[in-house]
Amino acid sequence: MNPLLTQLIIRTTLRHKRKLSVGKKRYSDFELTKGYKEFKLNGRRLFKDLILIISGIFSASFGFKGFLLTNHFIDGGATGISLLISELTSIPLYLLIICINIPFVILAYKILGKSFAIKTTLAISGLALCLATVDFPDVTQDNLLVAVFGGFFLGAGIGLSVRGGAVIDGTEVLAIFLSRKLGTTIGDIIIAINILIFSTAAYFLSVEIALYSMITYMVASKALDFIIEGIEEYIGVTIISLHNEKIRQMIIDNMGRGVTLYNGKRGFGKKGETKDVDIVYTVVTRLELNKLNIEIEKIDHEAFVVMSSIKDTKGGMIKKRPLKH
Repeated sequence: MNPLLTQLIIRTTLRHKRKLSVGKKRYSDFELTKGYKEFKLNGRRLFKDLILIISGIFSASFGFKGFLLTNHFIDGGATGISLLISELTSIPLYLLIICINIPFVILAYKILGKSFAIKTTLAISGLALCLATVDFPDVTQDNLLVAVFGGFFLGAGIGLSVRGGAVIDGTEVLAIFLSRKLGTTIGDIIIAINILIFSTAAYFLSVEIALYSMITYMVASKALDFIIEGIEEYIGVTIISLHNEKIRQMIIDNMGRGVTLYNGKRGFGKKGETKDVDIVYTVVTRLELNKLNIEIEKIDHEAFVVMSSIKDTKGGMIKKRPLKH
């Protein structure tokens, strides 16, 4: 292995695993090979996340400048607050996008972890930079088309960013925090926030703009769900693997989540070989799903993973433990 690559793997991947024991001068070939595979996996994932976030930034910017801004429509969440203030004042939208999301980024750092907060900071900064420097054509002046397609491109941008492990609208982070404090669902919090935003828009702008903006929000929500494959706030994950104990320990230690083990048999066909195996089941939020898939692949890339949407949960560790990234 190239000496420069070896040092890079030691300083990035293996450094976080463990330090060399006393008297040991170097890592074994097995440790270096395993570290190299993990280094490549992390590199591919980071590159893919970067492409998704950049695509999300340009999609959301196109939705803003190509549709919503010219017709004075707004959206829900932090982007809606930014658009509303921009319409009522002379403050540029790109500055509002940054300023309004700063508290959400700080909150994300506390409840979702450093990695997620850094990605979100870069995504929001990239969106602000794109809005400030890139020109997009005005596509149409038809109010209905503006509401529908503006919402679509904005929702697609938010969805692509979520798939890349970040958000460009911090409302969902606030909803997760408040749902734990108040004991309500994330959906209820988001609805309450948006009712307040659209009511304010109806008062300061007009009822017509507020109604069109509600269409924009609904289309954006559907586009977001479509981009992230219809995933709801919580995802039930069933994992079948011969390395079930390592996966169980990873979920508890790295993800900070509880697990349930089912005893089952794995096999193929009527006469195929069957083996007893413990089936691992856990529940995570959709923002954690990206990390969980990476960690499972590190342990067993052949693991059979089944994911299903869950409307909401009650009790357990899902709302009591902080999310970790």
